[in-house]
Amino acid sequence: MKNRKKILGIGLAITALTMIGGCGNSNDSDKIEKRIQAKREAIARLEVEIHSLENQLQKQVSTGPDRGVPVVTKSLQPQSFEHFILVNGTVEAVKEAFISPELNGQIKRIHVREGDIVTAGNLLVSLNSSVIERSIAEVETQLELAGTIYAKRKGLWEKKIGSEIQFLEARNQKKSLENKLETLQAQLEMTRIKAPIQGIVDQIASKEGELAAPGQLLIQLVCLDELTINADVSEAYLPNIRKDGPAEVSFPSFPEMKVNTRIHRIGNTINPQNRTFEVQIHLRNEKQLLKPNMLALLKLRDFQSDNALVIPSILIKNDRQGAYVFIMEKGEDKIPRARKVYVKAGMTQGSQTMITEGLSANQMLIVQGYNLVKNGASVRLSSSPPPEGSDQ
Repeated sequence: MKNRKKILGIGLAITALTMIGGCGNSNDSDKIEKRIQAKREAIARLEVEIHSLENQLQKQVSTGPDRGVPVVTKSLQPQSFEHFILVNGTVEAVKEAFISPELNGQIKRIHVREGDIVTAGNLLVSLNSSVIERSIAEVETQLELAGTIYAKRKGLWEKKIGSEIQFLEARNQKKSLENKLETLQAQLEMTRIKAPIQGIVDQIASKEGELAAPGQLLIQLVCLDELTINADVSEAYLPNIRKDGPAEVSFPSFPEMKVNTRIHRIGNTINPQNRTFEVQIHLRNEKQLLKPNMLALLKLRDFQSDNALVIPSILIKNDRQGAYVFIMEKGEDKIPRARKVYVKAGMTQGSQTMITEGLSANQMLIVQGYNLVKNGASVRLSSSPPPEGSDQ
């Protein structure tokens, strides 16, 4: 490289002299062309001489005490290897309630505001119950009379006075009014809409004075203490994903947050639309930073081996016959040489690849200088790595 820089410098000098000569005598173009031609012939002779010197130097290196390409090797040893897949998931609240009334009615009063924290049983909304209350008062009056009549009929019947039919009718009337009163009281209770769970009032969909109907969203409650993450995983991974298997959860909204947990549940059916099964993970949301419907990224382990041969993926090359790497071993002449070994690559995790065929333990893998060697080339161990960029 240094010699070629010298040649370039000579060429630039010749060009400069030519330009100076041209400025001194612009009319003598023939002489200038002859001088340029002479300089070019000189450069050609120098290139031939440099090439000859480079060949001599190469021969001296190959027969000297430091012959061979400098490389760095690593002894192959079995190690632990894990492979993970990445799937998208959605955050859902374990406890979430979409509250609607059980009967039609006008909203009389809303007792909470959005953002309020409520406990189970707290009164949320009161519906207009004036009609039901009047019906209750009417039935209570009737029940009072029916009770009096029943008591008198019972007393007479015990004394064998009057007919049995009259006694049974009085008892039936009293019982019927009691049941009717219970029904009306249950309807009255339905006008008082209460919180079924502890949580936060996230949404109030109606206003006081409006009509509420069954099935119509009135209030949404959500509890953020416990969350689930549901993800759809391709059925191709079904044999390798297990309940209680390790999982790492991250969130695009909080890049710094990573949670190591376990798989809580594996779905028991395959979705025929997209050929996936469900994986569910439970999380405690102590700081309540996570919200329902957030996007989550799940890293699930689908393979593990405690006795795998793993090499950097960058070492694997390919030709027409397949993938190969270079190892160092001594030939019959006892000289360390590079040998091309065809391999079968398995799973890749990050920058590491598991080799399933072609390599064995204790072989010396060339990890630096692998781009400088050929099959059968002599090599030597280098105390310092090859020049930066030699393996790029």
